[in-house]
Amino acid sequence: MNLERFMLPCLFKTLFGIECLGCGFQRSLFLLFQGQFSDAFQMYPALYSTLFFLGIFALYFLDKTKNYKKLLWISGTVNAIFMIAGYWYKHFYI
Repeated sequence: MNLERFMLPCLFKTLFGIECLGCGFQRSLFLLFQGQFSDAFQMYPALYSTLFFLGIFALYFLDKTKNYKKLLWISGTVNAIFMIAGYWYKHFYI
């Protein structure tokens, strides 16, 4: 089954013709689900930091007994750094 037919196109790339910081996330997540961990990282280096950030984000709203605000800010900052570095690497070094 070819799941790439069902993937959403990048609206930013469609409108402006250049890739956004999130381009490659869907394909990378698909590779991760197939067990191709290294290929998923090469497709989108910020995949693992994004998933960690989304997990902390979910805990922030679901678990009200603990304060996840500081961890949320730290993981968001680390994720933004990985996204920018991956974008820079993909477009200027490959």
